[in-house]
Amino acid sequence: MENPWRQRWQEGRIGFHLEETHPALVKHWPELGVADGTKVLVPLCGKSLDMRWLADRGHPVLGIELAPEAIEQFLAQRRSGVSRYTQAGFEVSRQGSIELWCGDFFHLHIQQAAEVGAFYDRASLIALPPATRERYAFHLAQLTPPGAKGLLVGLTHGDGEAGPPFSVPDDEIERLMTPNFHVELLARLEADARGRSESLWALERRGPRV
Repeated sequence: MENPWRQRWQEGRIGFHLEETHPALVKHWPELGVADGTKVLVPLCGKSLDMRWLADRGHPVLGIELAPEAIEQFLAQRRSGVSRYTQAGFEVSRQGSIELWCGDFFHLHIQQAAEVGAFYDRASLIALPPATRERYAFHLAQLTPPGAKGLLVGLTHGDGEAGPPFSVPDDEIERLMTPNFHVELLARLEADARGRSESLWALERRGPRV
C-alpha cells in the first residue's frame, strides 16, 4: 500500500509546504535558549526552508524524510555541492551543515542521533494518523537527551479526521508529550480562511542533565 505522505510528494500535492521560513520559528526559536552550534533534529522535514534558517544561525541540521523527491527539491534550491553516502540503511545527502537522511524516521537509532541536542517539529506530529502519534512521541524522546529543547507546531482544523495534515488538539499534544517532556504552550495563531489554527509549543526533554 502506497504511503499517503509519499504519494502526496509524488503527485505534487504539498499545500502544507511554505515558500518561506515559518514566522513562528523566527519568533519563538530564540526564546528556547538553544546554545549556538547545537545540532537540531528535524523529523519528517520535507523540503522546509526552516532548515536553512536554522543552519544559517549556526545549527547543524539532521533532517529525516521518507520522500526522496522532497530531498532532491531541497538540495536544488542552492547550487552548493552535495556529498552522498549510505548510513545504517539511510541514503544521506549533505549540503553544508545540513544532513538529509532519506528513510523511515522510526528506523533512526539513538547512535545516529548521538550529536543531537535540540529538535524542531513543524509538520511531523500532525502528519501522522492517530495510531502512530504515540509511537512518534516515544521515539522522539528516545532520540533526544535530557535537557534537549525543541519547538513543536501543532494544528487544529474542522475537517474531522481528514489529513494529512491532521487536526491534533491541545490535550492530545499534552497527553503524548508530557510523559517525557516538559511542555509549555507558547502561542496560538489566528485561524486562517480554512479554519486551520496553529499552536506553538516549547518542549524540554525530562531527566537529569549530564
